[in-house]
Amino acid sequence: MGKIKSVHACLIKDQIKASLDAKGYAFFDGNKNFNLNIIGIRNSSGSAASFDDSILVVYRDEDLKWTVLSYQVTTEPGPSILKKPINPNGTAILVPDQYRGVYQIDSHGGKNRHIALCQRGGVVSVYRDTNLDGRPDKNGSIETGWFGINIHRHPYSNEREYVGGVSAGCQVFRSKKDFSEFLDICNRSADIYGNSFSYTLLDEKDLVC
Repeated sequence: MGKIKSVHACLIKDQIKASLDAKGYAFFDGNKNFNLNIIGIRNSSGSAASFDDSILVVYRDEDLKWTVLSYQVTTEPGPSILKKPINPNGTAILVPDQYRGVYQIDSHGGKNRHIALCQRGGVVSVYRDTNLDGRPDKNGSIETGWFGINIHRHPYSNEREYVGGVSAGCQVFRSKKDFSEFLDICNRSADIYGNSFSYTLLDEKDLVC
């Protein structure tokens, strides 16, 4: 959706840092460039039909100036998967938390295989939605393990409007162009710090305003 610089980036950085501090999560800085904070923000609509969530990447650029990248994503599985789970235990919905060092740049998918951030470095926790009503249910059981909850793009048109079946629990970008920019920044970070990334998922209500 856009690159935010200067004072506006600093204001967003301050809000994100305050929100992470309030949850006891790490905020990565150290006055180092490309030390990425990858933050998912799940909105409170209760619908999983559209790309109405966000991923922000908050970091210092090559000049150590604060920069924020903002992208449209879904952090929830689409209605078609919620109605027909591919896992007999129910559809996976990522639990808001900070997943330290869990993600690596790797290959995601089968027929539409592409490079993405993949769950290769540790476990994540998911709700299991079993009521088949097409809406994300976050009141069910929680499982922790290796579920392939990746951060990737959808495989179809560049500005797909509806989620449909493109997510079975992964964090999925609406725009291929946005995702390409996101991966470029991840690769620059990996060149400095290695192929290991943390991902923090917040609920909209967790934002400190």
